[in-house]
This record gives sequence, structure tokens and C-alpha cells, in this order.
Amino acid sequence: MAALIVLAVVVLLAAIIVYRAVALIPQAEAAVIERLGRYSRTVSGQLTFLVPFVDRIRAKVDLRERVVSFPPQPVITQDNLTLHIDTVVYFQVTSPQSAVYEISNYIAAVEQLTVTTLRNVVGGMTLEETLTSRDSINGQLRGVLDEATGRWGLRVARVELKSIDPPASIQESMEKQMKADREKRAMILNAEGIRESSIKTAEGQKQSQILSAEGAKQASILAAEGERQSRILRAQGERAAKYLQAQGQAKAIEKVFAAIKSGKPTPELLAYQYLQTLPQMAQGDANKVWLVPSDFGDALKGFAKSLGAPGEDGVFRYQPPEDVDVPKPEDDSDEVAGWFDTTTDPEIQRAVRAAEADARTPVENPTHISPQLHQRQQESVGWQPPEQLPPTS
Repeated sequence: MAALIVLAVVVLLAAIIVYRAVALIPQAEAAVIERLGRYSRTVSGQLTFLVPFVDRIRAKVDLRERVVSFPPQPVITQDNLTLHIDTVVYFQVTSPQSAVYEISNYIAAVEQLTVTTLRNVVGGMTLEETLTSRDSINGQLRGVLDEATGRWGLRVARVELKSIDPPASIQESMEKQMKADREKRAMILNAEGIRESSIKTAEGQKQSQILSAEGAKQASILAAEGERQSRILRAQGERAAKYLQAQGQAKAIEKVFAAIKSGKPTPELLAYQYLQTLPQMAQGDANKVWLVPSDFGDALKGFAKSLGAPGEDGVFRYQPPEDVDVPKPEDDSDEVAGWFDTTTDPEIQRAVRAAEADARTPVENPTHISPQLHQRQQESVGWQPPEQLPPTS
């Protein structure tokens, strides 16, 4: 019986020794091992054998990056306003030995260091600077914390301001200010829009007036040019008409003069012509009474004797002198040829060509014109009647 009790005690002691001699340290954790109360080594992620009753694990430290959120802390700004700021710190243990032996509670130490550093940084800023300088505050906090916690075996990755809560009265004032700023910006934008719209409208009216003035200018120029061309053509037409009228009058005078020469008029004929002209001369409103002189016949006889010679019947007739050459009219066809040029007007040119073509086409005895006109038309175009064919037997 006593032997069984001793055996049980030995087995129990052996189990305790084995339990205390073997330690399994998982990955991402570090175990600080002491031997007889002094630091021996640091192990991580492996199976470790310990000397029973000599070695012991002082502490296990998590090597992963940790995120710690601290409650809001009251902070006074430079303009004596109290803000409540809560922060978030991201840090990692890089030296388990220092984290165990250099400080008793590194999390509390990080919290207090963050609060004091935050008060120092924000205390030198106004409320507006604090609200608009989050990145600057985060950088300053991270620099101070990383430098201070380096000797504790910690590395501060980043510090973020989670929220900044000003007092309720300040929040109301800020909301009013923001509302006023928004209304101001809205009024400025509205005024800018009205200004741009007015400028665009004025520019459009300016361009419209310029285009209208240009159009009116071109229209006036074209109208003046058209009036000029019209007057030139009208003057040319009047000149050609006067020339034709003068030419016709000259031809008529030549015909009359030739007829007088060939007819050999007597004084009685001249007196008769004079008597026929008298009623026409008396048609004027200012002509009331005409008196024919008694010696009018004697005057005509003297005129006939001075210009004529007595015939076989004793009557004086006009005889032109043989040695007097009648001047021929000058040929100015080349000079006035351009007066009757209508090539500038296609419609007139086509009409003239059509009229000339119709004039050159012979008409075989049309029923709507006289035989004399038909013959003159054929002679003008040089048409000759065909020879009379012999009758067929």
C-alpha cells in the first residue's frame, strides 16, 4: 500500500516536471524566459524546453499590430475653447524584452502620452486651425509617440483623430457661419452668372449689329452698283436711240433732198407745200393771225430762177450744178458699234439671235402677209426661187 502511494507521488512529480519543462509558443507571439529570476532568452513560434524549477516564462507578448481607441479627452485650444477629441493609435511591439522590462504597462503609457501630446499640439492652435489641420496634428502626434515609445520596444505606425467635438454653442455659431458662407457663395455665383449672361448677350448683340451693318453696307454697295449700271445702260440706250434717230432724220433729209432734185419742183409746187405747212405753224397757242404777203408768188419765182433753169414749157425747175460734189456722210460704224452691243445681257442676246434666225428662214407664200412683203423678205435673206421644172409627159 505504501509502495502504491510512493509510486503515485513519483508519477505526479514526473508529470509536473514534464509539464513545466515543455512550452509551445505559437507564431506572432513572443515568450520572455527567465532563469533564476534573470532574463534568459526570447522565443517565438516554436516548442521550447525549460529547466524545471529553474526556467520560467515571465510574459507572453503579442507581436501583431494593435489598434487602441482612447476615449474623448477635453482639450483647450489657443482661443480658450474646450474640445473633446478621441484618438486611435496603431502600434506594434518590436522588442518584447523592452516591453516587459522597460515599462510596466505600455498600453496605459501610450494612452497618457497621446493625451499629453495632443493637448500640447492643439493648445497652440485656434479652433479653425484645429478643424482644418487634422493631417498636421496626426503627423505631430505620430512623431512624438514614435520617438518616446522607441525605448519601450514599440513602433507607432499612425495616429488618427477620430472626432473633434466643439461645444454646442460653438457648433450653432459654426452652422450659422457656414450657412452665411454658403449664401454668400450662392449670391456670388448668381452674380457671376448674371454678369456672364449679360456679357454673352452684349457680345451677341454686338455681333448681330456688326453683321447687320455689314449686310446693309453690302446691300447699299450692290444697290449703288446696280443703279450705276442701270444709268450707264440707260444712257447708252438713249445715246444709241438718239444716234439712230439722227441717222434716220439724216436719211430722211437725204431722201427728201434726192426726191426734190429728181422731181424738179416748180414755184407752184413750193407755194403749195408752203400753204400746207401754214396750218401746222398756226397750231401754237401764241399764234393767232397769219398774213400771207401779196408778193409771195414773186418771191418764189425769184427763188426758182436763182436755183433753176427754164424748161421746154417755159417753167423754171431746179437743176443741181454739175461741178458741185455732194459730200457723203462719214462712216462711223466702227465707232458706234459698241453702242448696240447686247452681249452682256444673255436674254437679249438669245432674243436677237432668235429674231435673226427667223428672219433668215424663207416663208413660202404665207397667207398672213402680203406678196410684196413676202418678196422683200426673200430678197433680204438672199433666197432665190427654184427653176421651173419642165412638165412631165
